[in-house]
Amino acid sequence: MYTIEMAYAHMRQLQELANRSRAHQPSAAQRLTEGGKTQGPRGAKKA
Repeated sequence: MYTIEMAYAHMRQLQELANRSRAHQPSAAQRLTEGGKTQGPRGAKKA
């Protein structure tokens, strides 16, 4: 049986994972001011 408590706990786990993932990325403002210099050239995506 899947309870609301289980769903809430799972939601919290996903939120914590997303926050940890976001912490490793530079902020959007920093990316804009740098003009994307930290990333290499991007190739065209294959269809």
